[in-house]
Amino acid sequence: MQGEDSSGAAPEDSIPLISIHSCEDCPGHSRERPTSAGPMQSPCLLWAPRCPAEEAQHPSPHLTATRPPWDYVFVTSLNQKPQKQDRLHKLLEKLARKGFQYKEMQCQRKKYFAIRAKDTPFLQHCQLLMAPEGPARQAQLATDSTLETTRIRLIYTFIEGSAKTDDEDFCKLKKARVFEDGFFLHTMLAGPQEGPGEGPAGGLSPQLLKTEEKLRKWAQWRNMFQRQPVDAIRDYFGEKVALYFAWLSWYTWMLVPAAVAGLIVFLSGFALFNASQISKEICEAHDIILCPQGDHLHQAQRLSDTCTFAKLTHLFDNEGTVVFANFMALWATVFLEVWKWKQACVTHRWNLSGWDQDEEEMMMMKMSCPQRRCSFQWHSLLRNAVVLLLSLFMICVMIGMAHVLVVYRVLAAALFSHWASPLLAGHVTTAVVVSGALVHYVTIVIMTKINRCVALKLSEYEWPRTFSDFQSKVTVKFFMLQFFAHFSSLIYIAFMGATETLAPRCHLSGCMMDLFVQMAVIMGLKQTLSSCVEYLSPWIRNKWRSYKFGPLSTDPELKEWQRNYLLDPVTTFSLFDEFMEMMMQYGFTTLFVAAFPLAPLLALFSNLVEIRLDAIKMVRLQRRLIPRKAKDIGTWLQVLETIGVLAVISNGLVIAVTSEFIPRVVYMYHYGPCQWKDCPPMDCLTGYVNHSLSVFQIKDFERPLQAESWETVTECRYRDYRNGHKEHYSLSKKFWFLLAIRLVFLILFEHVALCIKLIAAWFVPDVPQKVKNTVLINKFQRVQEKMHQETYRQQSGGPESPLASSSYPKSTAV
Repeated sequence: MQGEDSSGAAPEDSIPLISIHSCEDCPGHSRERPTSAGPMQSPCLLWAPRCPAEEAQHPSPHLTATRPPWDYVFVTSLNQKPQKQDRLHKLLEKLARKGFQYKEMQCQRKKYFAIRAKDTPFLQHCQLLMAPEGPARQAQLATDSTLETTRIRLIYTFIEGSAKTDDEDFCKLKKARVFEDGFFLHTMLAGPQEGPGEGPAGGLSPQLLKTEEKLRKWAQWRNMFQRQPVDAIRDYFGEKVALYFAWLSWYTWMLVPAAVAGLIVFLSGFALFNASQISKEICEAHDIILCPQGDHLHQAQRLSDTCTFAKLTHLFDNEGTVVFANFMALWATVFLEVWKWKQACVTHRWNLSGWDQDEEEMMMMKMSCPQRRCSFQWHSLLRNAVVLLLSLFMICVMIGMAHVLVVYRVLAAALFSHWASPLLAGHVTTAVVVSGALVHYVTIVIMTKINRCVALKLSEYEWPRTFSDFQSKVTVKFFMLQFFAHFSSLIYIAFMGATETLAPRCHLSGCMMDLFVQMAVIMGLKQTLSSCVEYLSPWIRNKWRSYKFGPLSTDPELKEWQRNYLLDPVTTFSLFDEFMEMMMQYGFTTLFVAAFPLAPLLALFSNLVEIRLDAIKMVRLQRRLIPRKAKDIGTWLQVLETIGVLAVISNGLVIAVTSEFIPRVVYMYHYGPCQWKDCPPMDCLTGYVNHSLSVFQIKDFERPLQAESWETVTECRYRDYRNGHKEHYSLSKKFWFLLAIRLVFLILFEHVALCIKLIAAWFVPDVPQKVKNTVLINKFQRVQEKMHQETYRQQSGGPESPLASSSYPKSTAV
């Protein structure tokens, strides 16, 4: 970035005048006694630039009267080496030549450098960034409430610099520990006696004060069920944060019908808790002995011992499961399509329909460095191949973790069977399933940190052109790794547990019970523990930093800087983490909802708390986020669409492979008593339990069963469709016929569900017709103005008149 500081500047702008003032004593410090060397000085010194010519000019009352006196604060240690001090002051002088003023204060072994952007150059820059298209440019600019967020984005570009140049900037100085930290100042009040972040917000306009009052009310628990102040969030935190809360609010409200439907399906199982024919047969099967799962020995167990689990399984594995899975496929489509519709309305109201992200980033870079050239897209087959191989390796690691959990269940089952008392022998499998879910949750927590680092490194290795490109690449890679970390074990249990030869395969009442327990434990822990950690972590860190920091300064301005300094730091990926957390929750809500119909209800309760926690964090516990502009939620929309398609496939597989729905239907109409035209006066599922169990001879075990309970038993039963001893326990014709029916159902289910998704996507347009018509009117007006200007130029034979656009009537009809 050669020639960045070569632009001309006024003398008072190039080297700010320094004056030394005394301030009130810092707590814990005493004034130095006067010595012969000089008069007594306060340990708190203040350096303030004096620019009378600049302060006398007020080109924009809206700009100068609606913001606090300082924008950004650097923090550094008091005792630094001269070399670091020189680098620090060079950066400050460079910022001064670019149109910044700064003030320095020191207290408690730290120095604080507050800077602010001068009005004259930065108002012109903001006008270029905020200028909307169309004839109403100046009128909209005068009333635009996002002037402050635009200024902050522009200031951040000047401060951040570029890592691709050799010039000194804040990022490089922070890595060299010249600066300890840097942050934008919060201007909103956190309320009395509410810790860091409170303080006077003098100098703000009534409009901004009204915005901050809305945000303070928003960040209160008693307003949990009120609408989100999206416009106020946009005016303070930027469009990207506002769109996140708009999406999260819509997602939460859409969870209400899904939660009600799932609760109805779950309660319908309770209505048939004791009426199920299968449960009755299982509870009455006292003479059927179950085969031991695996090679470990335990007491003989009767089929009737699984009566309770059979009834519980029927709560979420009944006829309503198929209907609910189709409903959730339609729900996911309607949710996304209506969100696109609402997003288009919001961005149109914010005048972002014609906003281009690349153009704004280029403009901001040229403002901060006029000599900088355009950076182009860069592609390397070798680097892409390395990224692909490393990504596949990480995916294999995630899949391997699922097999490790299976091995854990085998070892845990053998250990629990050996140490369990006779009274608890029948609950060994339940204990193994619950403990396996806990181990899976711990694995997710550990792998999340690893996956984050891997996604960042792989994205940096691809050399993205801009930060938005970098964030998109991180989103894709991090979501892919997190998906396998969260769902690989569930996929293994749901679709491979029935064919696994290692013990224990699934619960005695079927794999649906295992899948239900696994999802309930993981989702419950993620929603409860994650929410607690998300709120308590910044709160505890704030308290600890306040305790270590000691009493604050009595100077009001310095006190406000210190309060902001004690807030929890934020990064450019703070909002990214919130989105990723919601994507994983959305996956749990839709992917295996056929096995866990209460997932939408749990997600609804969690989101009501999540919205308020995020609001409290951003307003009271964290430093101010850097406002970023956006007209949509970006790559996350493609992530949601991908999850929606995977949800159709996974739920179809759960019903066809994991659930007992297909075997029950096949038995009713092909093997059961109702296969004849004249149905007998009995339940059509009578005899299903005996039909679904195969026979195994005890003498065919590789190791004889030595337990006393097996001495009089000659055969046992197990869940499968196999031939008897004479045919070497090969797969029977029932198995192959049932497999064909499962595949046919899976194909029909997925095609019907995908057709429903396509019809719903066609029925609900992405952009409302009103918005489309408004955009067409604006385009027509611009075309008409250009033609009128060209006609005037040809008739006058001279240059275009500035009044040409107003010399002709404007039509608003298309």
